[in-house]
Amino acid sequence: MRAILFGGGLALLISLLGTRVAIHQFTKWGYGQEIRDDGPTSHHTKRGTPTMGGVVIILATLIGYFGANLITGHAPSASALLLLFLFVGTGLVGFLDDFIKISKQRSLGLRSKAKMIGLTVVAVVFGSLSLSPWLEDFRGQTPASKHVSFIRDISWITLPTVVVVVLIWLIVAATSNGVNLTDGLDGLATGASVMVFGAYMLVNIWQNNQWCGQTGLDQPTLCYEVRDPLDLAVVAAAITGACFGFLWWNASPAAIFMGDTGSLALGGALAGLAILTRTELLLIILGGLFVLETVSVMLQVTTFKVTKRLTGTGRRVFRIAPIHHHFEMLGWEQVTVTIRFWIITGLCVAAGLGIFYAEWVAGI
Repeated sequence: MRAILFGGGLALLISLLGTRVAIHQFTKWGYGQEIRDDGPTSHHTKRGTPTMGGVVIILATLIGYFGANLITGHAPSASALLLLFLFVGTGLVGFLDDFIKISKQRSLGLRSKAKMIGLTVVAVVFGSLSLSPWLEDFRGQTPASKHVSFIRDISWITLPTVVVVVLIWLIVAATSNGVNLTDGLDGLATGASVMVFGAYMLVNIWQNNQWCGQTGLDQPTLCYEVRDPLDLAVVAAAITGACFGFLWWNASPAAIFMGDTGSLALGGALAGLAILTRTELLLIILGGLFVLETVSVMLQVTTFKVTKRLTGTGRRVFRIAPIHHHFEMLGWEQVTVTIRFWIITGLCVAAGLGIFYAEWVAGI
């Protein structure tokens, strides 16, 4: 348990101090954010704000996790290393996207096809390794399972390995893009991520206390088949701490943006936690805000295309998508939108954790 405190605390400290250094250095190098022309006009004042702050979040997480293991004398587990691989890999795709935006001085970075190829490569490698028998523990458990999961594996739904890898790819791509779409207001995605990653830290701690790998008389009757729950909690704590430190500088008015480097990395890590903790469907509830943002874009695009084909004139459901910009266009202050969307995230997290605990209490 000490590793969780050390990991979160160290990542918080590195992120808090490191982000200040990054703001100075990125400003000096001219790493400023380009703003989409069709977005709210109030965002044009943000042009030139340092971006790629996600680099600090990633580095702070890595230092926090490995530093905690070094202090406590624990060796990194397969599950944690896989999760960090997914975290850094998706972050690298985002870094390339941000770097192209900065170097070309435009709001468009990687083409959507190139970005999807990058995410696909990282997700497929992660999925293949997480199902590999080479990474089985002493009980024969691999980091990921071939079952569909909600709060734990649904035993009567077993999928072929290829199908599971495709499902993992879908989860990684959807969650990464969901966080990326949410990252449109000062502090919005960062604050929401703090709550969701904090929730997963609690989930992992509870899973460790009720772990099926326990030996002796304290073996719980209703346990969780997760390979390395405690070490996953350390990673979740480190990411939570890193986001907390970054939020200090990212809160309105933001002195730095995380960029696609941070949003894709955080989305990838959330997907990895859901897969490795056997809570894939629970992520839909815990990350309800990210789902809402993604659905708003899908609904906007689909409605526009269908109505244009049927009537010749495309119609929109929202004034602009993602949905947080719609409320801006209605006259809401950015801070108001952010805080209210944080409240939505808090309700989603409370509902998800409540369902997770209620399932254990009910003994289902």
